[in-house]
Amino acid sequence: MSKIIAGLFTSVDGVVEDPQDWHFPYFDDSVGAVVGELMKPRMLLGRTTYVGFAEHFGPLAGQEFADQMAAPPKFVVSTTLTSADWGNATVLGKDWADRLREIKAGDGPDLGMSGSVTLIHSLIAEGLLDELHLLVHPVVVGKGRRLFPADGPHHPLPLASSTVLDNGTLHVVYAPATS
Repeated sequence: MSKIIAGLFTSVDGVVEDPQDWHFPYFDDSVGAVVGELMKPRMLLGRTTYVGFAEHFGPLAGQEFADQMAAPPKFVVSTTLTSADWGNATVLGKDWADRLREIKAGDGPDLGMSGSVTLIHSLIAEGLLDELHLLVHPVVVGKGRRLFPADGPHHPLPLASSTVLDNGTLHVVYAPATS
């Protein structure tokens, strides 16, 4: 059985939006090692993250990292995209949750996620997210989208592990509670 494993950069105040604006001063070998562990042979992406990756990495085809990002099979959760032309992608339509249950039940490798905050909320609500890895950077960003909205639903997230990295970043792993 496959797992869905999500990883996000977040600030101490819970901001996950635009990590390119605040994350890089904290990216070092210890953070890189965690990110490397989270890279899975298959990717699960929401529409917005997929489109952003395609726009960024598509024109860079032929460069090593862009080709590494394009190569893994990708499953894109979207009810509006009809096709996905970049990066070995399959669009999961309106029945995305049922299709993900089928994929998870198969013998394939785990699915890794980066970004896709809205999808993380949906996966938790559907009982499909197996692990949530947060790299909590020692910075207060002050503005931007938070991982969970102030008026969102209640979801217990039992702590599976926590590690302090060399630069003060916390690697926190939650295994969402099953209903």
